Amino acid sequence: MKGIHFPFLGEVGHIWTITEALLGGTAASILKHIKRCNNCSLGRTCYQLLQERSLESDKFSFTIYLCYLIYAPLYIAGPIVSFNAFASQLDSPQTTHSLKDVVWYGLPWNFSFMLMESMTHFFYYNAFAISGTWKYLSPLDIFIVGYGINGIEAPENMPRCINNCYNLESFWRNWHASFNKWLVRYMYIPLGGTQMKLLNVWVIFTFVAVWHDLEWKLLSWAWLTCIFFIPEMIIKSTTNVLKVESSFGKFLYRELSAVAGAITITCLMVANLVGFVIGSSGINWLLSKFLQKEGLPTLGGMFITFYVGTKLMFHISDAKQKRIHNR
Repeated sequence: MKGIHFPFLGEVGHIWTITEALLGGTAASILKHIKRCNNCSLGRTCYQLLQERSLESDKFSFTIYLCYLIYAPLYIAGPIVSFNAFASQLDSPQTTHSLKDVVWYGLPWNFSFMLMESMTHFFYYNAFAISGTWKYLSPLDIFIVGYGINGIEAPENMPRCINNCYNLESFWRNWHASFNKWLVRYMYIPLGGTQMKLLNVWVIFTFVAVWHDLEWKLLSWAWLTCIFFIPEMIIKSTTNVLKVESSFGKFLYRELSAVAGAITITCLMVANLVGFVIGSSGINWLLSKFLQKEGLPTLGGMFITFYVGTKLMFHISDAKQKRIHNR
C-alpha cells in the first residue's frame, strides 16, 4: 500500500507514514490539521495523528488487545482512546508531558475530587432529583439549580471550562471530549460529516442518550438538544458566508452574538433539566413557572446574566488569541 511521508512533528530524522487508505486518498486533511494544531507546531505528540496512524501487523494481537481492554485509566467514563492511539504508543511512549507536568496536573485533580466528595456529602443532589422536591421550587430556585505517567497519552476529557462555552457546538466538543472524538470518528464522519450535519446530529444524540441509559427523559434530552442545535447550525452557516467590514457592523454582530449566546445557554440548561431532573412530563410545569407573572423577572435576570457572561467569554477568547499572535 502506497504511503505518504511526513516529518513527524519536527523530530529530526523521524519519519511517520500515513497510508493513503486512512486519508481517503489525499493528504490534504492531515496537512490542514498539522498547520492549525498547536501540539503539531510545537513538535509534541498529537492524539489525532496517533489515532490515524497506521500500525504494523504485529500490533493486532490478542495480548495487545487484552491490554487495551483492561487498561485501568480507560475504565467507566473514559477518557476514551482508540486502539490505534493506544497501541502506537506501546513502543514509543509519549513525551509531551513530563513527570513534573503530571504532578502539577494531579494537584488540581485531587482538589477537585475532594471538593466533589465534600459537595456530595453536604448537598444531596440525587435525593433532590429522585424525590420530586423540584416540583415545589420557585423560578429563582430552578435558575440556581440549573447552574448546577505510564507513557500512554489520552485526550483531555475537559479541555475547556464548561462555563466558558456560549454555543452548543463548543460545549459538546469540550464536555467528555474523548467521547466526542470517538463519536466524530466512528459515527459523525461515516454518517456523512458536515454534508449531513442536520440529519446525523439526531442519530448521534439519540445514541448518546441510549449510551447513558434507556430512559424516556434522556431521549427527550437528546431530541430537545437537537431541536436547539439545528437553528444554531443554520445561523452559523449563514454568518460564515457574510463578511462584516464596518465598525458598526462588527459591533452589531458582536451584540447579536452575545444575545444568541444567552439564548443558547438558556436552551442548554432547559434541555439538561428535562433530561436529568424533571423529565419530559415536567416541560409544561417549567414553562408555566417561568412565563407567569412571578417568573418573568427571574427569566429576565437569567437572560441578562447569560448575556453579560457571554460578553465576558468573548473578551477571554480575544485575550487568548492575542497571546497566541504575540508568541
